[in-house]
Amino acid sequence: MKTFTCIVASMVLACSALPAWAAEPKYEVAFASFAPINSDIFLADADGSHARPFLPDAELDSNASFSPDGKWVLFTSRRAGTSDIYRAHLDGSGLEPLVASPAYDDQAALSPDGRSLAFVSSRGGQADIWILDLASKAVRNLTHNPAGDFRPSWSPDGQWLAFSSDRESSHPRSPKGDFSIRHSTEIYVVKADGSSLRRITQDGQFGGSPSWSPDGAKLAFYATTIEEVRNITSPMRLRGISQIEVIDVETGARQALTSGPGEKWSPHWLSSGKVGYVTGGPEGGVETISGPSGARGEFNSPSWSADGRHMLFHREVDKTWPPDRRWVSLDPRFALKRVGVFPSYSPSGDRRVSNDKTAGILHNSILIMRADGSQASVLFSDPQKSALAPSWSRQGDRIAFGLGQFFQGLQGPARADIAVIDTKGGGLRMLTQGGGNFGFPDWSPDGLHLVYRQAGAVRALDILDLDTGASRVLLSGPAHYNFPTWSPTGGVIAFTADIDGDYEIYSIRPDGSDLKRLTRSPGNDAHSAWSPDGQWIAFASGRGGFKDEALLHPANPQPYGEIFVMRADGSQAHALTDEPYEKGSPTWAPVGPPSGR
Repeated sequence: MKTFTCIVASMVLACSALPAWAAEPKYEVAFASFAPINSDIFLADADGSHARPFLPDAELDSNASFSPDGKWVLFTSRRAGTSDIYRAHLDGSGLEPLVASPAYDDQAALSPDGRSLAFVSSRGGQADIWILDLASKAVRNLTHNPAGDFRPSWSPDGQWLAFSSDRESSHPRSPKGDFSIRHSTEIYVVKADGSSLRRITQDGQFGGSPSWSPDGAKLAFYATTIEEVRNITSPMRLRGISQIEVIDVETGARQALTSGPGEKWSPHWLSSGKVGYVTGGPEGGVETISGPSGARGEFNSPSWSADGRHMLFHREVDKTWPPDRRWVSLDPRFALKRVGVFPSYSPSGDRRVSNDKTAGILHNSILIMRADGSQASVLFSDPQKSALAPSWSRQGDRIAFGLGQFFQGLQGPARADIAVIDTKGGGLRMLTQGGGNFGFPDWSPDGLHLVYRQAGAVRALDILDLDTGASRVLLSGPAHYNFPTWSPTGGVIAFTADIDGDYEIYSIRPDGSDLKRLTRSPGNDAHSAWSPDGQWIAFASGRGGFKDEALLHPANPQPYGEIFVMRADGSQAHALTDEPYEKGSPTWAPVGPPSGR
């Protein structure tokens, strides 16, 4: 008997047959994600009032829209394990999948005649606009571009699609000293047969979520700058400004419909000719140009019915933190579990530590819990300093971490030290003495040494002897070095660096010899972690690019990035996840498959 698995190798979907034994997980990788814990779709009156759940599920549901005839709701759901597209009647009956694959499928829009479905999919290796013929079930790639294409919208006559794309973006890196890669999006139109592609906006900034006017002459969209998007997507959830504009498709003439402060996005032409949209932040809600404000609260990806009487949206319904949730893996040999940020297991695998906040940039304490996420409690906390990235020793008696202020450039000058505590949270010992920005320690297999990174004025990887307290430089230079991890055999240390201009995974021996580059891909590769047998390295990679407009994911600083695994020599790299949210800080459960934990 054969079991088929679909592996996204370098973000290109490929399917192969595996023997039945290979379908049983041999490993378990735990990781953190900026995705909502759970989101549901709601059906409401046009102003957002009287909202009631539509087919709620324990997994993520999002990006719902009405069919033109008003008889169906189309939406994205992970209820089968991956992002697929479904439809159901307004009363919830007749649920059926329309697009289902191991790849990411999302952002569905049905043509005016109801015969064709436009959607975003990563099945070609990046986020493209695809078309599904509902009668024949045939799919075709409409845009097929190495960059990302998002948020398709049909013209009223069904001859054109508008969409946003980052194909002209320079993808600037954050000027604040972190790892982030940004993007910008412009508005494009293309005929439904793929011809006559034309760029409509020319800003070099952000234009997104286009919506056609009823006469097909204009497009409504939101407009803002890269810096404002950076504020909105920051884990600190800074406030930002965006506006709703319209543009004449033929002449390019533009008109701003809104002004002033506030986050405004997801415009939608209503049957009355007015434009509805939503605003973000604690005061946000449903709005209409030149009309009264509607209900307040979180309204993501709104869609209004053709008769203007109802709206659909999704919102987060579970904010339990930290999570402990199974996640479907694209390679069944590697079971996945979503947990808190910077997790680390005890050697026996019965307990786990992680940070308590949703992002490393926040002020973090260290939590300890059972391996199933239960009985979580604070192990260590400091009122002034953040305790970041705990690492459990392989002897099981100590936990190392960084203690101080991190993320220079984002929170001011960073200064942090390497600290160690026992597994009861006591016995605090400072291993460095306030001389720099030290962090992200990892233990040698024998527990006698720690490798850690030094940032700021001096950039290096250091190795500390716990008996003598002395540190020596393993590697230094003008590059940024980060996230060092020691192999189980002790013979190799993997780490992230931009030695060659891009952030990649490297390896080096503890004596400083045999430096090797293990990854070679566009986008950041970081957060390497060794499997218990030393055969595999898990890591986070941005090589698949963006899958959606960044602005639509507040507090998600890098709405891209998947969990990958590769062999210890860098070969056989392939993705385990494929979703539009940042994922990172993977670690491995130390013993056996996930059964019994």
